[in-house]
Amino acid sequence: MKNKKELKNKKFFVLDMDGTFYLGNNLIEGSMEFIEKLKQTGKGFMFFTNNSSRTSDYYINKLASMGCVINKDQIATSGDVTINFLKKYYSDKKIFLIATQIVEDHFRESGIRLSKEDADAVVLTFDMTINYDKLTQACRLIRNGRDFIASHPDFNCPTEDGFIPDCGAMCAFITASTGVKPKYLGKPYRETVDFILDRTGLDISDIVFAGDRLYTDIATAYNHGAAGLLVLSGETKAEDLINSEIKPDFVFESLKDAANAL
Repeated sequence: MKNKKELKNKKFFVLDMDGTFYLGNNLIEGSMEFIEKLKQTGKGFMFFTNNSSRTSDYYINKLASMGCVINKDQIATSGDVTINFLKKYYSDKKIFLIATQIVEDHFRESGIRLSKEDADAVVLTFDMTINYDKLTQACRLIRNGRDFIASHPDFNCPTEDGFIPDCGAMCAFITASTGVKPKYLGKPYRETVDFILDRTGLDISDIVFAGDRLYTDIATAYNHGAAGLLVLSGETKAEDLINSEIKPDFVFESLKDAANAL
């Protein structure tokens, strides 16, 4: 664990949203204090959520409704990383996308070629409208040798009423049926880090990943040379740190406490 004073030397904070900045439609106490402190101290920030059930525009509006006004450069989702990846490596391929309607529209508008029958790859996002037909077609394509890609590995999404199944849990269903594991793209994988470095132009040593999950938020920092700031306002509890191989550099009860350290 690093001395909390070292936090002042960092230039840019990548902030998780669900369980870190808000829960459901309510800000976690002190979240806005943290944003104001970043602005006062001249530090940059962007929100990054593995939640790919919505688009960046949705989150801009959601944050604005809570009193946090940001621009498009200050928000990204694992869905954006997935689109970026597909444009680089699957630009001439057809994709069977499992997603909510708003996300499907965003992929299509971004130039991703979507197909349900003769797809070259299956791409799974956090689809809260998922059904047995979608899962069956995904398994059929994957058994026939098509690539299996997923936006992020989170098993659970925190809500005000408790956890609900997330993308990783849906992938586990498909893996159990086909024996094939997906290529994940969101936190904690390199594709997300490269996406953020490209957008900011900073060095990895300048960046802090802040969030409530050890295996995504903190693992992104731990695996790739950034600093990891864990908040205990969401999924991870203090006792989870004891046996975890992934260790954060900083631990706070919430972003409010982190603001005090800045």
